[in-house]
Amino acid sequence: MGRGFFITFEGLDGSGKTTQLKLLAAALTAEGRTVVSLRQPGGTALGDRIRGVLLDSRSEAALGTIAPLAELALMFADRAQAIAEVIRPALGAGAVVLCDRYTDSSEAYQGAGRELGSERVLALHETVCEGLWPELTVLLLPSLEASLRRARRRNTRHVKEHGTDENRFEREGDAFYGRIHEAYERIAEREPGRVVAVRDDAPVEAIAGKVWEIVAGRLR
Repeated sequence: MGRGFFITFEGLDGSGKTTQLKLLAAALTAEGRTVVSLRQPGGTALGDRIRGVLLDSRSEAALGTIAPLAELALMFADRAQAIAEVIRPALGAGAVVLCDRYTDSSEAYQGAGRELGSERVLALHETVCEGLWPELTVLLLPSLEASLRRARRRNTRHVKEHGTDENRFEREGDAFYGRIHEAYERIAEREPGRVVAVRDDAPVEAIAGKVWEIVAGRLR
C-alpha cells in the first residue's frame, strides 16, 4: 500500500487543537479512510510515562527543577518512540496520521518559551526524527488570552475528574506564552507550504469547517 498522509495540529494550550483533531478524525473515518491519531508527548507506553513527568505540575516537587535542555531531550525521546512505534508503520500502511503536537511545539515551547533557540530544536529534529515532517500542519491561533483562559479551566476540570493535573506549563507567565505565540507566527511565515494558520476565536463547529476545507483540499 502507498504512503499515507501525515497531519499535525499545533497551537497554544487551550487553542482547541485536540478537539479539532478528534472532529477531523471522525469526519475522515466517515469517508472510509483509515485514521491513526496520537498526541505528543504520549501515544505510546513510553510516551505516556514521559508525559506524566513533563506535564504534571507535581513533577518538580518530586524530581526537582527540570532543566530546559532535559525537557527538550525528553520531548524528543517521546517523539522518536512515537515515530518508530506508531507514525512510520501507520504511514507505511497508507493511513492518515493525525498528531496532536510535533516538532513545531518544541520549537515554540522549548526553543522560544524556554529560550533555547530554534537552531537546537531543528538540529535535534533532523537527527532524532530523521527529517520526518508532516505534509500539513494546522496551526490554531486564537487570541492568547482566550487560549490561556480555556487551558486553565480545562486543567481545573481534569483535576476534579481524574485527581491529577497537566498544568506544569500553564503555570508560566504571560511573557513565556507571548514568546510561544510569536514563535508560531514565525514558523507559519517561514513554512507557508506546510503550515496553515487559523487565526480565529469562532465557535468549534465553524473552526471545524475551516479545518475540513484545508484538509480535504490537501488530500485531493
